[in-house]
Amino acid sequence: MPEESIPVIKQIDVVVVGGGPAGIAASMAAARNGAKTLLIEQRGYLGGMGTAALVPAFCPFTDKEKPVVRGIGLELLEQMKQNCSLEYQKMYQHSLDWVPIDSEVLKRVYDDAVLESGVELLYHSFVGQIVMDSTDHQVDAIVVLNKSGRSAIQARYVIDATGDADICALVGVPIQKGGPSGELQPGTMCYLVANVNRKSFLEYLRESGDSGQISLAVEKAQEAGDLPQGRKKVSGFAWLSDNLVGVNFGHVFGIDGTKAEDLTRGAVEGRRVVKQQIEFLRSYVPGFEYAHLVATGEQIGIRETRRIQGDYILTQEDYLSCRSFEDDIARNAYFIDVHLTDSSDQMNIYRLPPGQSHGVPYRCLLPKGVDNVWVAGRSASVERIVQGSLRVMPNCFAMGQAAGTAAALASKFSVNSRNVRIKELQKLLIQQGAWLGEDC
Repeated sequence: MPEESIPVIKQIDVVVVGGGPAGIAASMAAARNGAKTLLIEQRGYLGGMGTAALVPAFCPFTDKEKPVVRGIGLELLEQMKQNCSLEYQKMYQHSLDWVPIDSEVLKRVYDDAVLESGVELLYHSFVGQIVMDSTDHQVDAIVVLNKSGRSAIQARYVIDATGDADICALVGVPIQKGGPSGELQPGTMCYLVANVNRKSFLEYLRESGDSGQISLAVEKAQEAGDLPQGRKKVSGFAWLSDNLVGVNFGHVFGIDGTKAEDLTRGAVEGRRVVKQQIEFLRSYVPGFEYAHLVATGEQIGIRETRRIQGDYILTQEDYLSCRSFEDDIARNAYFIDVHLTDSSDQMNIYRLPPGQSHGVPYRCLLPKGVDNVWVAGRSASVERIVQGSLRVMPNCFAMGQAAGTAAALASKFSVNSRNVRIKELQKLLIQQGAWLGEDC
């Protein structure tokens, strides 16, 4: 390729790459704390898997006794509720766990919240290259690709909120992916169904003794050959109204979300799976006789890809012992949920007792070998089994808020990511609504 001169279109304090929950919270926190902040997203809206993949509900914000994820994440959850229909508000006004996502409302809520925080937005853009000074272990600029062409953005600090550690992979940070043999949790094509009858569905559950995950109906359809063998229940129905429901059901195996070829196969196979599931629901589940498929996800939902090696790797023992750390920047109470890697495998689930949680140390956000980059979200530095818990949206909000606040402090005092004063970071997080445990 011929030598090319790339124009620098912006100089910024903090650039956040990826507009899912981690990136949203990171950019809002950085901007609210005084840093000039840019958020770059490949799509034309924010939300990550909750909007692009139509994941139907937020995982729990609580430990079954109190909210452990608060701050920006809880603020945005409440804003979504307030912008939904009166029927929706009546059903979920007091709920903090498994709250259904109205994706179109959420897109607008995220737009408004980010912009009102003072964040600059750049949609429809990919980061394809980085410019790094190897002598000081810092990223100097990122190269953006979009309809305008190729351009560079100089940034003092970078937050990798891509969910796939894309920036860290470009930098050369040590990376792990999946299990010991590279196996990955499967993807799921989620979808939205209208013209259903919740009252009839609930009557069916009461009269049949089937669970809310309709395992009896699923097994009956599998025995008749109307569903493939494998998963014995629906992961979840999220009712937006009495005739509109989001569905998370089934798997597409062998999808690596860092490969375009796999994402392509996931999209095609995912839509075929959904067609079969709609036919199953119409035939086997009362209330779904006239179900109409409104939408499938723009992409298949991805549960895991890369994990960085950071200054600390959070372990299963840390999780099970509810360990706290001196540099905690978040708390997590969600159960470990590692999905089967093929149809004959078994899921691994571990739960903490109600009221219990563990800490997430700041060091898990710091990738090895680079001093001005943070990772927030499902790619943080954790063991694979812990990633099965930490990967969900509320936790991504919490890690994002911590990363953004830390980047603003680093910018304010002109220090690198490892020289941010932890006590000052924790104090700011608590002042701005985060919860770091009863003793903090």
